Amino acid sequence: MMLGQKEKLLSPADLLDKYSEGSAFYFGSPRQTLLAEGELVRLSVDGKGEDLERLPRRVADLLTGVRAGNAAEPVIVGAIPFTVNSGVRPELFVPLQTLWAGSLPESEEALAEIAGDTDRPVFAGEAAGGAFNIVSFPTESDYEAAVRKGLEQLRSGKLRKVVLSRSLRLENCPPVQTGRLLRRLAAGNTRGYTFAVPLRGQQSAAAGSGHNAGQGQGAAPASGAHTLIGASPELLVARSGQLVTANPLAGSAARSSDPAEDKRRADALLLSAKDRHEHAVVVEAVASALRPYCRKLDVPAEPSVIGTKTMWHLSTKVTGELLEPAASSLELAVAMHPTPAVCGTPTGPARTAIRELESFDRRYFTGMVGWCDAAGDGEWAVTIRCAEIGEDAVTLYAGAGIVEGSDPAAELAETSSKLKTLLLAMGMDPETGSGGGGKGV
Repeated sequence: MMLGQKEKLLSPADLLDKYSEGSAFYFGSPRQTLLAEGELVRLSVDGKGEDLERLPRRVADLLTGVRAGNAAEPVIVGAIPFTVNSGVRPELFVPLQTLWAGSLPESEEALAEIAGDTDRPVFAGEAAGGAFNIVSFPTESDYEAAVRKGLEQLRSGKLRKVVLSRSLRLENCPPVQTGRLLRRLAAGNTRGYTFAVPLRGQQSAAAGSGHNAGQGQGAAPASGAHTLIGASPELLVARSGQLVTANPLAGSAARSSDPAEDKRRADALLLSAKDRHEHAVVVEAVASALRPYCRKLDVPAEPSVIGTKTMWHLSTKVTGELLEPAASSLELAVAMHPTPAVCGTPTGPARTAIRELESFDRRYFTGMVGWCDAAGDGEWAVTIRCAEIGEDAVTLYAGAGIVEGSDPAAELAETSSKLKTLLLAMGMDPETGSGGGGKGV
C-alpha cells in the first residue's frame, strides 16, 4: 500500500475536525500541526528488555525500508514511556497518510471557536450520567511523606534533585469525548505542544489501579482502545536540517486570577534562588547532552518566564548547529532523556529514588511524544500535563521537582495546580472535583 502525504493546505482547526479517536495521531506545536491517519507499519517492540538507545537506529532502518517502496517521505509518530523496559511499550508507527497545517498560534481565533463551551464537561451523556469517583495515587498525605523522604536523600548527598509525581484517577465515569477535549487543549495551549496518541493493545493505566506493579498492584488489561492526550508546555528537542532547539522548563509557580498577584508571582519566580537552582541543573544537563552532537551551541546565561493558563515556568531556549552527519531528532531526544526536569540528578540515583518513593507506574507520563521523518527532522515534546483515557476511567498525572529548600505542602500544591490543565479542559472544577458527576478527590 502506498504512503499518502499532503502539503500544508489545511488549517490546524481543519485537522482537529478530521481527528478520529483510536485511529489518528495528532501533534500541534508553535511550528506546525500534524494529523497522522491509519497505520502502514508499526515498530515492533516487546517492551521488556528493550534498549532505548537502540530505538533511533531501528526507527531509521524502518523509515529507510518504507521510503524505498513509496514516493512520499515517511514519518514515524507516537510516544515513548518514561522507562522503556518497564513493560510499557513505545507506541511508534508509520501512518498511511500525514496531513500538515500551519502553527497553532496562527489559528488562535479559529481554535477558540471550535473549542466551544469550555465549561461543559467532556463526558458523553453527562446530563444523565451518575456519579463517579476521583481518587489520588498516592494520597495527598503520602505524597508529602514521599517528598520528605526525598529531602532526606538530598541532605545525605545522594541527590541534587529528584522529581516526584502523583496521579489522579477518575473511576467509573462516562466515556470521554476525546475529540472535544483535544480541541479545548489545542485552543488553550497554542504556544505549547498538544497531542493525542492512540495506544493500541496495551495495558491501560485508565483500566487498572494505577499502582506500581512492583508493589503488587499492577494495572488491569485495557478493554478497547484508549488514548494518551495532553498539552505539554515543554519542548524536549526539535531538529530542522542542521538546526536543533531545546526548551527546558524547571521552576514553577501557580498563576492567579488577580492580574497584580499574577505578575507578582511571575516576578518572584524569576528571582527565586531555589527555583533558579532547580532550573540551572536542568539546563546544564540539556546542554551537556546536546554538546557532543553540535558544532555550535547557544545557552543563554539567564532564564525567562513563560506562562500557561495555570502555571508560570522558568524557561531557557537552547539552540545549536549540528555536526555532519546530523543526528536525527529521535537520536537527540533519546540522548537527552530523561532530563532532570522529569527525573532528577544524578540520573541513576534519581531513578532509584523514584522507584522507591512513587506508588505507581508513570507509564508514558514524563516520556516523550512527537514525530521524526526519514531525513531526521522532527519534534519531540516532554509528555507532561497529560492523561490516559480508557472506556470508563481517566488517569491524570503531575509532578514536582524536589531540591534543597523544597516544602512538602508547596510541592503538593504545585502538582494540584498542574493537574488543573486537564481538569479545566474536561469542564471540571479542580477545587471540588465536580463536573459531569465527579465526587471526592
